[in-house]
Amino acid sequence: MGVRGLQGFVGSTCPHICTTVNLHELAESHRAKYPGSTPTIVVDAMCCLRYWYTAESWVCGGQWREYYSALRDFLAAFTSAGIKLIFFFDGTVEPGKRDEWVKRRLKNNREISRIFHYIKSKREQPGRNMFFIPSGLAIFTRFALKSLGQETFCSLQEADYEVASYGLQHNCLGILGEDTDYLIYDTCPYLSIGDLCLESLQTILLCREKLCESLGLRVSDLPLLACLLGNDITPEGMFESFRYKCLSSYASVKENAGKKGNIILAVSDYISKVLHLYQGEKKIEEMLPLGPNKALFYKGVTSYLLPGQKSPWLVQKPKSIITDKQMASLNPGSKQEVPMCIDPEFKQEVPVCTNPESMQEVPMCMDPEPNQEASVCMDRESKPEVPMCTDPESKPEVPLYTNPESKQKSPSEIDPKCNLEALTCTYPEVKQEDAMDMEPEIKQATMVSESEILKVARMHHVHSESYLVYNILSSGEIECSNTLEDELDQALPSQAFIYRPVRQRVYSLLLEDWKDGASTGPVVKEWFVYPGNSLKHPDLVRPLQMTVQGGTPSLEVLWLSQEPAAQARRLDTLLACFNLSSSREELQSVESPLRALCCLLIYLFVQVDTLSLEDLHAFIAQALCLQGKSTSQLMHLQLDYINSRAVQLGSLLVRGLTTLVLVNSACGFPWTTSDFMPWNVFDGKLFHQKYLQSEKGYGVETLLEQNRSWLTTFHNLKAVVCKACSKENRRIVGRIHWNSHYTGRQGRQGHGSYRSGSTHGHSGQSWRDQGQTISGASCHDNHWPTTLS
Repeated sequence: MGVRGLQGFVGSTCPHICTTVNLHELAESHRAKYPGSTPTIVVDAMCCLRYWYTAESWVCGGQWREYYSALRDFLAAFTSAGIKLIFFFDGTVEPGKRDEWVKRRLKNNREISRIFHYIKSKREQPGRNMFFIPSGLAIFTRFALKSLGQETFCSLQEADYEVASYGLQHNCLGILGEDTDYLIYDTCPYLSIGDLCLESLQTILLCREKLCESLGLRVSDLPLLACLLGNDITPEGMFESFRYKCLSSYASVKENAGKKGNIILAVSDYISKVLHLYQGEKKIEEMLPLGPNKALFYKGVTSYLLPGQKSPWLVQKPKSIITDKQMASLNPGSKQEVPMCIDPEFKQEVPVCTNPESMQEVPMCMDPEPNQEASVCMDRESKPEVPMCTDPESKPEVPLYTNPESKQKSPSEIDPKCNLEALTCTYPEVKQEDAMDMEPEIKQATMVSESEILKVARMHHVHSESYLVYNILSSGEIECSNTLEDELDQALPSQAFIYRPVRQRVYSLLLEDWKDGASTGPVVKEWFVYPGNSLKHPDLVRPLQMTVQGGTPSLEVLWLSQEPAAQARRLDTLLACFNLSSSREELQSVESPLRALCCLLIYLFVQVDTLSLEDLHAFIAQALCLQGKSTSQLMHLQLDYINSRAVQLGSLLVRGLTTLVLVNSACGFPWTTSDFMPWNVFDGKLFHQKYLQSEKGYGVETLLEQNRSWLTTFHNLKAVVCKACSKENRRIVGRIHWNSHYTGRQGRQGHGSYRSGSTHGHSGQSWRDQGQTISGASCHDNHWPTTLS
């Protein structure tokens, strides 16, 4: 993330821009300067995950109790200093940054391969130099912070712009993160999370004004510098020849600056001595020249302009090339309007938009050879990240069915003077008259039409109460990052495939306009990372029908109804998503928080035939033993060795918990979210211990640490899982009963099921090959893989 080479340059060549500050003192100064206001720091949470996860064990699936405790200590340090924290999480990947996202995911795959090679050769966890954050860490951190009473927001676009915008508009004490883009934005001070000492609350403040002084630039020049050096929008190679021309004519080369450092100095020198003389858009085009990169260049520069800001390098902002970020400032409660541009051919202001083709509805086909030229600033299939309201007659207040655990106000409560639709109140810059005057091409931007349902989904997304639901509804595109999966182990399928049928049923629920047997039904683009997936194209996945007793309820019933019977319908729908309707009575007999875990275990053991009785014993035993252990006991637990299969199983279960978050929010929150938070039901190291014991043939009493009070519960849970699996003709057996040629039963037939044996998938393909076939499929193909039927 950030500007290429800038972090190293600051540390080696311009260390004087880094100042040690004490946040206690900054907060006191802020209170003295602004009496009555609370010193506030806005946190780029995605930058902080590595800082927060301090648990020694990370490879086993996550030490969640320990992590939760670390978050609580982090918050307590700031509370004691009277500092309020506001957290922002990335909620989507912007289309223009997909290539960069893919590049990082593929790099992570290589790192994961090295991790598994190390585990299998050394039988121990690699050192911190190979640290890889546990699966689901970002997702569960949102819920952890909310449960600890923090204001937590999830973005509708990349979070850095929203963080910078919030910090500027709310006069924040600073931005806490680790991204050099915060040196480029003209916003509040940038504070380093990596240099934060929690005990003293001292950290490093990176001063953009001092950076400008060192480079001979103005703050308004920094976006131009960032784009010429290369960032997430303008590729590093785009202006490579220009940078070397600057370097060859630069007379003040410094030996201690290094190659990249001298390039930064040379480009800055060119901006200050040459471009300043001819400042303005047209001269930039002549001096660089921009050529076919003009649109992407403008997109890069304007991506740093916060609401109300202008760039001296842009005489006029052509509406066809302004960034997604200017469609809406992701700032809850902000009164700042969306930046407008004046089109000389029209006598009115129009909202800027990057995608002139966004009037098309759902992209039904993926071009196998997309045009990579930069003559337009956005991918043809991209859509504005913030759907605008198009229904002028919708009522300002709706009876929202909200997550009962949420303590934040609904949008209709945020501003009593706001007469717009419920979710528009969250983003007051999107005015109703703007929606009415909008040109036709930007009115349609979502998979479903603008409605109360979409507004409710947006509210839950923004307030970090749901997962993926709004992305599915608004753009029909979702992603899932890397998971600790061994690409050389064919015995366990990837979590992306295991949980796909659940996601497909959720798609059917959310995209309810899809009709039975419709060959032209919608598809959802899944960017899921799994071994063998090149990520050149998304997997195109169709909804999957499900059967709910009494018929599948509408989202209006699930999300808006307050009738007593609606809660039962929500639960029925959740179980139907996991294809577990027949086990409703048995699951209802299980107490929380084990009910959700039991549901997940049933689904896993039905889907994956290579899971054994020993695996089931380990999963149940760790959940029960977890209830009686303190955070300190879990921290000091020691493992004999690390097993690579157990590592995969730990990550697989955690990904299942994130899938539960998706299903629960899509169904209107029938279950309490805390029931499937990992710190309540899973500890990676404890599971690993139980797995190793079970693998060695230890009895149930030993697995339960001789605690006879848990014995009855253990057998009850095991009975519920085994009974539910038997209904699907799945008999869970111990490994001792497997013969050497066992590869799992043949795939279960029926609508939407797919082969879950370890070796072969659809038409005899391996799991990995099956995924690759799906990735390359066209929506117009007559023959789809079984997962898409």
